[in-house]
Amino acid sequence: MRIAQVANFYGPRSGGLRTALHALGRGYVEHGDDVLLVVPGDGDGERLAPHGRVLTLHSPPVPGSGGYRVITRFAAVTDALERFAPDVIEVSDRTTLAGLGPWSRERGIPAAFIAHERVDGVLASTLPPAAARMVEGLARAHATWIARRFDTIVATTEYAGAELAAVGASVTTVPLGVDLHRFHPRHADAAVRRRHAPDDVPLVVMASRLSREKRPGLAIEAVRELATRGRDVRLVVAGSGPLSRPLRRAAAGLPVELLGFVSDRDAFASLLASADVAIAPGPIETFGLAALEALASGTPVVVNAASALPEVLGGAGVAAAGDPGAFADAIEAVLARDGRARRLEARGRAVQFPWSASVAGMRAVHERSLTGAR
Repeated sequence: MRIAQVANFYGPRSGGLRTALHALGRGYVEHGDDVLLVVPGDGDGERLAPHGRVLTLHSPPVPGSGGYRVITRFAAVTDALERFAPDVIEVSDRTTLAGLGPWSRERGIPAAFIAHERVDGVLASTLPPAAARMVEGLARAHATWIARRFDTIVATTEYAGAELAAVGASVTTVPLGVDLHRFHPRHADAAVRRRHAPDDVPLVVMASRLSREKRPGLAIEAVRELATRGRDVRLVVAGSGPLSRPLRRAAAGLPVELLGFVSDRDAFASLLASADVAIAPGPIETFGLAALEALASGTPVVVNAASALPEVLGGAGVAAAGDPGAFADAIEAVLARDGRARRLEARGRAVQFPWSASVAGMRAVHERSLTGAR
């Protein structure tokens, strides 16, 4: 197959989306598929990579997003697709690239919309609670608009696809995966752990983009709550974003260390494997790759019960309400479990999500679309 992947909000530090696109592309290439990835960047360029040919289009940054960019030259995208002549297209965007649905339909090319986020969650994280009814209406209108533009809709979890299913769209769930070799309990390192916490103090890690919708402040407040209970822990935050400075101020006087973005993937894997607990406080996570990477590293996770993460977590951690007290309770509950047992349970859950299964699931979606097109 010739598979074109097109995405916005992709960059050197775009976390889960970047990881997913690269892992899927690499899997397609290993199956003998030709892959083109079209993404925004700070300049036009083209290069070959293990996950296919990458075309970068100069795109403006989104103000206040911490460096994310959005493609505005739609014609440049369609010109590239015309040259590549894909059999199928994957669209990982619901903004400036949504027009690829009708464009592909006119040319008889199956296009799959990949739901990486929920509009209701994004809007709720930026608008006041009094706007709840408006959020619901806008989200439903946008879901209807997307459902009319794409014949194939894929979501990474049932939670991710729920708002599209609610307007009558047929949604196929294809979970993302994890690199089970890179993220493994064997990468635990006593020296790495001692760098961040004494041997007798639990090490808690949060790997997250530091932006409002991720609610990183909840992790800080959970540590504050634990401190008031006399429970000593160390929180290490791996990530960057527009809330970096406010979080540093909020963490003043607390046992919290902000590392910024950790670009060394081996160092990041070692940090996850060396921790006692990982936390994912975001209430609108539609999958949570960092949480799955922690599980693969043998580290149980405390997640926000409002998100999709309970679907991913299974019993390998605790889902908590989105308040500091509940998160503090959940952290203590995880730490009370037998250490070896909780690590085995975490790893056992993660091995159910290999990238090979994600690739096979997406290729099956495309094969069905091609059969229907024929």
